[in-house]
Amino acid sequence: MRPRIVCLCGSTRFAWAFERANAEETLNGKIVLSVGCMTHAANLNITEDQKAALDVLHKHKIDLADEVLVLNVGGYIGESTRSEIEYAKAAGKPIRYMEEPDNAII
Repeated sequence: MRPRIVCLCGSTRFAWAFERANAEETLNGKIVLSVGCMTHAANLNITEDQKAALDVLHKHKIDLADEVLVLNVGGYIGESTRSEIEYAKAAGKPIRYMEEPDNAII
């Protein structure tokens, strides 16, 4: 039986949260799918077309995952992450949160 696959979602301004969650989930025996580049944390200037392509690519990662882990540092859930949560919900994926979410925003 293969290990569960978890897809990390959240703002790339919190690179440390992705690194920590990746390590913790891996140590718990899970396959981790994450963002390919930390556009905010690395201060990368990407085009709107590149951003849209990255959003689509990440949704394909959600398709591959058994579950989603939202890295909502300080309760923050941005527009892209909110879209990924809605996508995961529509696909019936279980969703966990790093911090207990404010139900008014999810």
